[in-house]
Amino acid sequence: MQISEVAKEFNLTTDTLRYYEREGLIGPITKGKNGIRNYTESDLQRIQFVKCMRDAGLEISFLKRYLQLFEGGDNTIKERREILEEQRKILKEKLDAMQEAYNKLNYKIDLYDKNILDKKLM
Repeated sequence: MQISEVAKEFNLTTDTLRYYEREGLIGPITKGKNGIRNYTESDLQRIQFVKCMRDAGLEISFLKRYLQLFEGGDNTIKERREILEEQRKILKEKLDAMQEAYNKLNYKIDLYDKNILDKKLM
């Protein structure tokens, strides 16, 4: 796949894909004789992982470290798992905060639906 197709497939910009490549999150991407990037199935799987993690709010520094370890092979499994567990804990805290905000919004909207004048901010 070429960069424009990949960008469309993952709802990313071509600039984002180039940035991910520069940062070592994907690639290096093979280029044809004409200099056009040609993404492999393996590249697409990595992009999918990176996009999923970025959409969840994980930082690029975490992803870079994790992917470096991944490239290091089986002797990095323990450290990779520890990093993933740490990120899971951070993500869970964010999810809990978002759930609390979601519940608060539902409560407030319910007051409006019931024509109850909402005089309190909370």
